[in-house]
Amino acid sequence: MGLLSKKDSKLILDPLADNNPITIQVLGICSALAITAELKASIVMSISVLFVLGLGNVVISLMRNIIPSKIRIIVQLVVVATLVIIVDLVLKAFSYELSKTLSVFVGLIITNCIIMGRFEAFALGNGPWRSFLDGVGNAAGYGIILVIVGFFRELLGSGTLLGFKVLGDPIEKTGLYAIGYENNGFMLLSPMALIVVGIIIWVQRTKNKALVEDH
Repeated sequence: MGLLSKKDSKLILDPLADNNPITIQVLGICSALAITAELKASIVMSISVLFVLGLGNVVISLMRNIIPSKIRIIVQLVVVATLVIIVDLVLKAFSYELSKTLSVFVGLIITNCIIMGRFEAFALGNGPWRSFLDGVGNAAGYGIILVIVGFFRELLGSGTLLGFKVLGDPIEKTGLYAIGYENNGFMLLSPMALIVVGIIIWVQRTKNKALVEDH
């Protein structure tokens, strides 16, 4: 018998594809546009959301029977704000330059629709273990889109990945630049992130016709 039942496995696997928070539920788009010009920032934001949503879901689930309905949103905001502050302090302590790059967007995790949505839709009605799996699944689904977008934006926009030159040196004209290749500066602009996300959505719906909405 596996560690996870089929029902529990779906909590992790569904958000990776057929119920992805960004491409299907259209949530968390702002950060996908704002911080994906660099792959490193995309990865760190993904890990941050994974920590906040996974642990936050568990905390809300443990408290679900004692939270008065009238103040549940306030309680949820306090929980997520506490976790975001921890993430922000850790970033400032161990990667100050990256924390400046992410700047206000780490704080905006507090208002990320995915996090508040999972608190409301799942953690308030399920136990800690399943809530944890749901948080991990949705955070992973969110993160994989950020990483894909960050990969193509940095590669095509700067010719680098994680800061390392992978296409050659554009100044000394080595690698691909020796045959006339030029970086596409438009890829570093936020609207291009929306176009990349749109391409991912198109590919996803092309592969799975069940995701195509009827009009």
